[in-house]
Amino acid sequence: MPTTRSQRETPADVFTITGAQRGLSQEQTGRTRRYLISMGIRTGCVIAAIIVPGWPKWVFLAGAVVLPYLAVVIANGGRENDEAGDLGVSAPMQQALPPGPFRG
Repeated sequence: MPTTRSQRETPADVFTITGAQRGLSQEQTGRTRRYLISMGIRTGCVIAAIIVPGWPKWVFLAGAVVLPYLAVVIANGGRENDEAGDLGVSAPMQQALPPGPFRG
């Protein structure tokens, strides 16, 4: 006797492309961007520490010392858990069509 669609086993977990995480290359691009922004701010702090006199010099110097550590920790923070809407997919989720009549 042939089995019908309802008698077959269905997988417990169904994954859609909208539930997937970002690709590693996309994530690496974001990490690189955050690291370069932090290092740009650090470069500004070093230049400001050389040029600015008085107490602000020490604030800029502290920023130049602390920012490399923070930049590395932020850049190596690990994979982020993306939400389905963060992938740039704008199509709304739709229900699958019901199974058609069985033709054995």
